Amino acid sequence: MTSIFNNTPPKTINDMVMDQMCNNPCCFFCIMKEPDTSLRRSGLATCFKEMSVINRDDQQHVLVLSGLWNIAMAQPDDPEFISLGIFDCMVSLLEKGTNDRSWLLRDQNIYIPYYAAHVIGSYTMNKVEFAEKAVLAGVIPPLMELLRGKISWVEQRVAVRALGHLASYERTFEAVAAYEEELVRLTMNLASTCLDQVYTKFVGVKDDNKRSKYHCDLLTRGVGGLEMENRKAEEWASQLQCWSLYLLNCFACKERSLNLICNQGFLVDLCGMWGGLVNHSSPAGVGLIRILCYSKYGRQNISESKQVLENLCHLSRSSDDWQYMGIDCLLLLLKDIDTRYKVIEIVTMFLIDLVELKSLGDRSNLGETITKTLLLDYKQSKFRIKNSHVLKALQQTWELKVERRKREKTMSVEKIEEKRVLVNLIKQQANHVFWLGDVEEAIKMYNEALDTCPLKLRKERMVLYSNRAQCYLLLRDPDAAIGDSTRALCLSNPTNSHGKSLWRRSQAYDMKGLAKESLMDCIMFINSVTTTTTNKRVKIPYYAARMISKQMEATWLFVNAQSKFTGSDDDYEISSNEDDHQLECDEMMRQMMRMMMEKKSIASGLSTIIEEPLIVKGKNWRSEMERARRRNKTAFNVMAQSM
Repeated sequence: MTSIFNNTPPKTINDMVMDQMCNNPCCFFCIMKEPDTSLRRSGLATCFKEMSVINRDDQQHVLVLSGLWNIAMAQPDDPEFISLGIFDCMVSLLEKGTNDRSWLLRDQNIYIPYYAAHVIGSYTMNKVEFAEKAVLAGVIPPLMELLRGKISWVEQRVAVRALGHLASYERTFEAVAAYEEELVRLTMNLASTCLDQVYTKFVGVKDDNKRSKYHCDLLTRGVGGLEMENRKAEEWASQLQCWSLYLLNCFACKERSLNLICNQGFLVDLCGMWGGLVNHSSPAGVGLIRILCYSKYGRQNISESKQVLENLCHLSRSSDDWQYMGIDCLLLLLKDIDTRYKVIEIVTMFLIDLVELKSLGDRSNLGETITKTLLLDYKQSKFRIKNSHVLKALQQTWELKVERRKREKTMSVEKIEEKRVLVNLIKQQANHVFWLGDVEEAIKMYNEALDTCPLKLRKERMVLYSNRAQCYLLLRDPDAAIGDSTRALCLSNPTNSHGKSLWRRSQAYDMKGLAKESLMDCIMFINSVTTTTTNKRVKIPYYAARMISKQMEATWLFVNAQSKFTGSDDDYEISSNEDDHQLECDEMMRQMMRMMMEKKSIASGLSTIIEEPLIVKGKNWRSEMERARRRNKTAFNVMAQSM
């Protein structure tokens, strides 16, 4: 058993000698080796009781707690320790840690509250019966003390996790809700400030000696240096934020404390809580926003925040895993008559690019749902919408999805093939014009091709939209480029899989300063490159790697905290070394690429597959394009052929 108890500070020689010469009849490790089940259970029960009542310091407590942590994580559904009083033991240890600071700071007792709260959270994770026993044992009051920040952010992380599990069950929710107002306020504040707290108290501390030693030990399990500590601290900070949001979700689902949660400032904060690449499995802020959108009160408050609406719109047109949540929120707001006309002028210009979505995850015919929602009371809405651009967009959607579909419904196969040939001819002419540098004329010809192309020819229309997006990129019109790239990605099969459109939209998002959206598209673009190439070994295109490096730095979990606290007169010494941070970002990028390659069973090695599309920043772009073509004819030809 002792071989798995590795999450504890290194043992001294004396400790190891004591292990070999153990005379303690209540030694946890010796009891665990007892082959007789009844004797072992009796011994464990006695061990838990003695740990709860002994007031003297016991060097073995930390090691035992570390072992219990490992067992609880590996076997959270095993009822044995639950029946023997482990929750009573953990409560006693937590109360010692929160009430007796002199005891907490002696020897290695500082580790005990973390392990105790983590054990509670692990055993209450899956089974309501265990959660009920934990509540009866009195775990909530000491967990609330940790949540209040009685010790540090490390203990807050495991406390909010355990409280979230207890609040997720109907049978134990009310026990947690006894602290409702205080708990919700504390958790909201923790979600909003935890990244700043972790940065100022740990990640941003330049001097290793000023970092809390027990935090370093818990984060790295005694293995790894500064780089490992920072990486784990980022992961834990993200988990702290996401678990805080999970706890708030438990109240929002029941429409409890919405008056607190729907604070306008907090709603805006939620938009920036996405977990980063280190916690991609949690919907984070948008998950809570979607829960709020299911309630009338929540929709009312969200509809009044332009910033929240715009963030939902950007998410709905991204390749983020939670894209569907952004779309869900917007549809819920549009279907509510009380919020529809508060949001329609903002969201229409985004959702019209998604009307040709076929499926997204387990949602089928999503484009049809979006179309019906946008065109709900279409004729009457003309009199309530003042924005001419929105009216034009709705009219174009009506023409595309209703009128044009009717006209093409009876089109014969021969006619469709005839149109296909004509569209290809127009496209080739547009590509040629584009190659000559007349981008505006190329756009006109792509428009003509799109007007001619039957709706059933989804692949052809995808290419046309994507090519037109490239034209808009050259004209420095990122909004139009994003719109066309999104339409192309909706037409791709599967959705969001067309590599060129992903790269073009990534560049357009970069122009607008939307780093997260640019990063997601670039990652998806690299994924498309690695899955479509016929080579056994693939090298990531240098320009895509450069974009990812840039956007990972811009979306670093602590980037806002760093900008707030760099150079401040805090008690902690904050690192302002940008080179160190760049090295961290580069290392994260390499690890992410490695994981992506391993997932797809692809190794790296060959030369660049795709040439970088040319983006001209000067006003006289035609002459710039001509000079670029002469200087690097091969690269320019590749770009033109990609159209």
